[in-house]
Amino acid sequence: MSTSKPSGRRRAASVISVIGELLITGGLVLALFVVYSLWWTNVLADRHAAKASQKVRQQWAQDGGGNNGTPALGLDTKDGIGFLHVPAMGRNYQVLVKKGTSTKVLNEGVAGYYTDPTPAAMPWDKTGNFTLAAHRDGHGAKFHNINKIHTGDAVVFESKDTWYVYKVYKVLDQTSKYDVAVTDQVPKESGRTKPGRYITLTTCTPVYTSRYRYVVWGELVRTQKVDAQRTPPPELR
Repeated sequence: MSTSKPSGRRRAASVISVIGELLITGGLVLALFVVYSLWWTNVLADRHAAKASQKVRQQWAQDGGGNNGTPALGLDTKDGIGFLHVPAMGRNYQVLVKKGTSTKVLNEGVAGYYTDPTPAAMPWDKTGNFTLAAHRDGHGAKFHNINKIHTGDAVVFESKDTWYVYKVYKVLDQTSKYDVAVTDQVPKESGRTKPGRYITLTTCTPVYTSRYRYVVWGELVRTQKVDAQRTPPPELR
């Protein structure tokens, strides 16, 4: 009888020890998952995007640069149609734009233009809304700093032959992720009621969640032909 209590204590201590080890292991696994999700996926996505971007620019150079009237490699290219520049999101910020907003596309560290439920218009179209999405965290996190964009800021899209300069006129810092109307060709939620040449940037919010959507709307104010040196417009200098 005198040995039962110490034996019971030993068993309890063993159980507690095992539970403790499992908790530590679980914590390490969780920490590794966070590192993978928020750091390593960025590394992989940035590498992929850099290679794809280089391929597009090399193709443009082989085609003779700009000023030939041909949109950037056409609408269905798997490589990308051009580059989005947003000075408010960082010095020399640019991101390759590709077709589609599926997880597979966005995980490549690019911005994608919508093909559904409302297909995006292209910048060179006479009217419409050039609607884009990108990740805010992980997989390149290309729209991580979208909250730094304010009314009046410039957003520039670079195609093979033209710079399209937009001016931000409305920011919606939170809406339902099911609010597909924000990508309408006439974005009435932004206050516009007539056809124009718009751009819309969308991403998840708050950071590290996908609960809501963050939206930025801009309107085309001018275009500038690409010269032989690809001299950026004043908004990017």
